[in-house]
Amino acid sequence: MAQIDSSTPRLSCLDRYLTLWIFIAMAAGVVIGFLIPGAVQDLSSAVSVGTTNVPIAFGLILMMYPPLAKVRYEEMTDVFRNWKVLGLSLLQNWVIGPALMFVLAILFLRDYPEYMTGLILIGLARCIAMVIVWNELAKGDNEYAAGLVAFNSVFQVLFYSVYAWVFITVLPTWFGVSGSIVKITIGEIARSVFIYLGIPFIAGFLTRFFLVRAKGKDWYQSTFVPKISPLTLVALLFTIVVMFSLKGELIVQLPRDVVRIAIPLLVYFVLMFLISFFMGHSVGADYSKTTTLAFTAASNNFELAIAVAVAVFGINSGAAFAAVIGPLIEVPVMIGLVHVAFYLQRRFFV
Repeated sequence: MAQIDSSTPRLSCLDRYLTLWIFIAMAAGVVIGFLIPGAVQDLSSAVSVGTTNVPIAFGLILMMYPPLAKVRYEEMTDVFRNWKVLGLSLLQNWVIGPALMFVLAILFLRDYPEYMTGLILIGLARCIAMVIVWNELAKGDNEYAAGLVAFNSVFQVLFYSVYAWVFITVLPTWFGVSGSIVKITIGEIARSVFIYLGIPFIAGFLTRFFLVRAKGKDWYQSTFVPKISPLTLVALLFTIVVMFSLKGELIVQLPRDVVRIAIPLLVYFVLMFLISFFMGHSVGADYSKTTTLAFTAASNNFELAIAVAVAVFGINSGAAFAAVIGPLIEVPVMIGLVHVAFYLQRRFFV
């Protein structure tokens, strides 16, 4: 398996102070959403197609394009030869992750069934988008990240509807909580997968295919890739501002509810990352693959969770509110876990 270019150029100001810029973007979004909520909601409605917010979709697609353009697609067959790693990812994403979020939702939010449902929806939606960014920041294996994301996307299209029915309609009744009827079609899930993964994936693949043929691999890696790399972080900051502005008013008005939802989410992200990281380490995976496994398992596809919550329960429902709080908590926590990954690298892989 070939490695990602190991050269480490001097970090730009944007890279060096990324955490600061992210918190500034979060604060700016909340302030905008609180001061002019009507204008924000009107603009959001005007630029939305169905449950898809176009600016957020644009930001996510642009954010994912550079990492996917860096992937050496000609070497991705090696990813699927390691059945141990694929099996581990399958176990983490489709058994441990949904079960852990379900347990946390029941423990922390059983008296708030709509919030509980929103959390469960987040746990069932395995990440197909922003994990590429967290993996990139933590110096994980880009080829493995792309392969595992594709792997999880297939499972998501095939099984999300079944999982939603089991975890939201059936299992809560076993714990004395009323279940909800969830109707989500494979077509709706496939559309989400295509928008947030398919478009940047195709763009990245075609970019690499044609430019490597025209200019050669050396030019592509040393000239083109450095030029497009900043797009990821700029698009990430833009997306954060937009997401936080949409719920800025509610975040300020319902701080206790935000905290109530945030606590189990924080526990989930940290536990899933650590469990998955040490599972990867225990089977002998190197740092880059271990980190990729950990971020793939700990991240979630909040776009799909929000879309399902809005479509099934309504945009003003508690389930939709909880689903929106998901990425607001995930973004700063994942940035923190990038630093944890580097600490664990020094501790266990030196």
